[in-house]
Amino acid sequence: MSRYGLRTAVFAAIHVAVGALLATAAGAQDYPSKPVTLIVPWPAGGSTDISMRAIADSASKVLGQPIVIDNKAGGGGTVGPATMAAAAKPDGYTISQIPITVFRLPLMQEVSWDPAKDFTYIIHLTGYTFGVTTNADSQFKSWKDVVEFAKANPGKVTYATPGTGTSLHIGMEQIAAMSGIKLTQVPFKGGAETNAAVLGQHTMLQADSTGWRPLVDAGKLKLLMVWTAARSPNYPDVPTLKELGYPMVYDSPFGIAGPKGMDPKIVAKLHDAFKKAVEDPAVIATLAKYDMVPNYKNTEDYRKFVVEVTESERKVIDTLGLAKK
Repeated sequence: MSRYGLRTAVFAAIHVAVGALLATAAGAQDYPSKPVTLIVPWPAGGSTDISMRAIADSASKVLGQPIVIDNKAGGGGTVGPATMAAAAKPDGYTISQIPITVFRLPLMQEVSWDPAKDFTYIIHLTGYTFGVTTNADSQFKSWKDVVEFAKANPGKVTYATPGTGTSLHIGMEQIAAMSGIKLTQVPFKGGAETNAAVLGQHTMLQADSTGWRPLVDAGKLKLLMVWTAARSPNYPDVPTLKELGYPMVYDSPFGIAGPKGMDPKIVAKLHDAFKKAVEDPAVIATLAKYDMVPNYKNTEDYRKFVVEVTESERKVIDTLGLAKK
């Protein structure tokens, strides 16, 4: 190549690089200039879907663009985040709710994502109230009844969960191990399906978040226990795990992330919008309907939380013998 040709090529490369940097800067400056897609990895109509829609609606008013909910259920809440990690551009226009299953399932089986490398963590939002319900016509009037029946009939007690590897699945297996009983999990995609399973007596129990609340309030389901640190103010007669002799609290907190490589300025805009959303009285009221409360962590603290919770989950999975071989 001649000296002139080489110089031309160098100038062209510099021009392309500078152009790309300017485009990136402009993109962050103008963000968002179109609707943002928020993946909810659970079916429509469940407690997570309803709460995330309320949060998204409030955050959209801060961003000045609609936030469109895309329900991608399956895999205990991992299909949506995995799809985003594999295919979405890191431009801030596709983000996802991130359940703890995203950190836990890679410890149990081979998956397509690495929670430490494939996501840009934005903000930690809230957590769940979990509980175990049974059909109102069930023979079980208390958790003690379940344990006694399970001891006499190993493996016969079935329970519905929103998926293998979810906090509900792991929590129930911990409870079973501590009780010296064997339970049989029946995994579904989300709360609407687990509700239907226990209502139709296709399973004997349901372990899920408070999507069951309307059915409990209507007298169609009976709440046997809650997994919170203290009794629910909505169900003051229902015991906690600790009161039943299990030294456990499960609230499975969650947040929002995007694909890896997002511009920090875009992350900051999303963080600020969703922070204002979880401070919105209307959002707090919606969360309260499902016994959920804001549990805010900023971007840096959320990253630290991911590391901490992954290690704590590793210990639980190892203890239960569920670690991948």
